[in-house]
Order: sequence, then C-alpha cells, then structure tokens
Amino acid sequence: MTPPGRVSSRLPQFPWDRLVAHRHRAASHPDGLVDLSVGTPVDEVPLLVREALAAGADAPGYPATAGTSALREAAVDWLARRCGVRGLSPDAVLPAIGLKELVASMALHLGLRPGDLVMVPELAYPTYEVGARLAGCDVIAVDAVPDAGSRPALVWVNSPANPTGRVLSAGHLAELVGWARERGALLVSDECYVELGWEAEPVSVLHPDVCGDSHDGVLALHSLSKRSNLAGFRCGFAAGDATVLAELLAVRKNLGLMMPAPVQHAAAVALGDDAHVAQQRDRYASRRGRLLGALDHAGFTIEHSEAGLYLWATRGESSWSTVESLAGKGILVAPGDFYGPTGARHVRVSLTASDERVAAAAQRLTQSAEREVPTVQSGTGR
Repeated sequence: MTPPGRVSSRLPQFPWDRLVAHRHRAASHPDGLVDLSVGTPVDEVPLLVREALAAGADAPGYPATAGTSALREAAVDWLARRCGVRGLSPDAVLPAIGLKELVASMALHLGLRPGDLVMVPELAYPTYEVGARLAGCDVIAVDAVPDAGSRPALVWVNSPANPTGRVLSAGHLAELVGWARERGALLVSDECYVELGWEAEPVSVLHPDVCGDSHDGVLALHSLSKRSNLAGFRCGFAAGDATVLAELLAVRKNLGLMMPAPVQHAAAVALGDDAHVAQQRDRYASRRGRLLGALDHAGFTIEHSEAGLYLWATRGESSWSTVESLAGKGILVAPGDFYGPTGARHVRVSLTASDERVAAAAQRLTQSAEREVPTVQSGTGR
C-alpha cells in the first residue's frame, strides 16, 4: 500500500546510504576500519553525568514538555557563563529530544506551508532542507545576505558550521539578524559546536553584539551531544524569542515530545560542569593536530575548519574519488556533496574516533604519501 501523500518522495535520499559499498571496502583493511565519516562521540559519558542519570531514575510520572526549572535555569546560566548571553529568562528555554528532531520539525511545527521560503547555508547539514521539504516549503541555499527581494519565513544559520568548521563573525551574524528582522523572518542559529573553537572564537546569535538588547525573532539551538558525549541521551534545547518558543511548546505538548525525566536531570548537571568539557576539548585538539599533520603530508589542503569536529579537506579532485582512495586505506570519510553541490571537491573528516584509530589513520596517510613520492635515480645522466 502506498502511504497517503507519499511523504518520502519529497525528501532526498539519506546520504549515508550511499556510503555502504565504501564502508565495506574500508572495513576489509587488514588493520580494520577507521570511521571518520560521522560525528558521533566515541569517548565515555562523564561519570558525574552517569551518576546524575541514575539519581534521577526514579521518575514514574510523565515529564514536563517545558522541562524542569532546574534544567531551564542551568541552560540560562550556561549561556551567560560560556556565551555571554544576557537578559534571558528560563521561560525562554525549551528542551528537545536531541537537536535533529527539533531541526527537522521546526518548519512544520511553526505552521510553515507550501509556498513559504526557507533559507539555508550553501553548504549545510542536510536536515535543514529536509525539515523545510517535509513542510512543503521552497528552499534557497545562500551564504551572503540575499537581495532585497527575498522574503523567507525561516532563516537557518550554522556557526561553527557543519561540514566546513567555518565561524561567522559577530558582525556578519548581526547583519543577518537585522536583515531577517526587517522582513519578519525567524532566524534560527544551530550552535551545537560553539564550545569547540580552535582558530576562531565562536559567538552565539543571542550575544548582545549580534542581536542587541532583544532576542525577538531569534532562536539559538544547543546540544549536549558534542560537548558532553551525550548523543545517546538525546538532549538539546532552544533559547531566545519567548513568543516563538511558547508556540513550539504548545505544539510539542500536543505531540507528547518530552525529554525523559532522568535525562533532564543529567542534562542540568552536565550544563553546570565545565571541567569535563575542557577534558573532551583536549582530546579533540590532540586528534585534530594529528589528522591535520597527516592530511597535509598526504597532499590535502584544509579549508576553514576553525572550529567544530571536522576538517574540510580537498586535494583538487572529485570528493567521491577521494572517498574511494581513502577507503582503500581503510579510512572512511564523508563526501562533500552530501552538504551541497559546492562541496563536490571536498571531504569531511571527523575527529570523532578513538586515539588509537586516529593514530592508525594518520599512520596510513603518512606511509601512503611516502610510498607515492617518486624517487630520483642517480648516475643516469638524465
């Protein structure tokens, strides 16, 4: 039986399904697969978070969709402490069951409909477009402020960016916020990598240098998946325009979209602790340095990559040629065209593999590059 409306026909193919054959090839390497194609954490969940989860486990009743006051206050305190956000009320925070479901449902839950325009970055996490298509909206992919004639209903921003690691300046973000406000558009900034700045300091769209003294028309989305290794917990939150969040809360109450109570308790504890985040940053910094050196030695150019969990790499060929070549070395990476046509000559290399697997990838890249360097024969007269 064909489902009514054939919703799946409005959506693109799930990108990672196209990597299956390359995954099998990479996994056949004698030393095993090094999977650098996805941004899923591999390090252990911090002990204090696991203890908090257990402490909150006696939760027989339904949790609040709006979240506990402890969780919302922890989010406000963290935004003030780590992102310089001022004047935010706990009522202007809304928990989510991970960010992907919030991103994917945003256009639909806000009541956007066919004919409405959604603006996404030129190179972007595919779910921004997926959510827009699910609501039947039109999509435009641009990085610069569009011409005056464009009037989107929803504007997506991602800084630090996935896949490129690009960081937008406060000035650029402020220009985008002003442009969106003039048109009555909601600007939503995905900031899940905000604590992973390497060569640039990320800034939140809720910072007063960006949005002024008001959060009207602006939302920031944050996740605990990357900073705290909590991808398996599914916890994130939105903050900003209280009126928009009240509308989303009303929809989510009707749909029963509730972060589990033990996870809410653990998330509040995680947001209140900076020490485990610093330790995880150090792990990623070490892996990043090792992969940077090996990729450079292997002839890759790294572009952007100022922040986040990825290196945006190219050696001037089709991204799928690079994927195939690296799979032969037992290394799996994501082709750049997963994120838009302009990524067709890049690959995204994730830092989310164990120290041992990153070391293995670096060794394979270095040894391969050394084998491929042509030798000069002496004494030939030529």
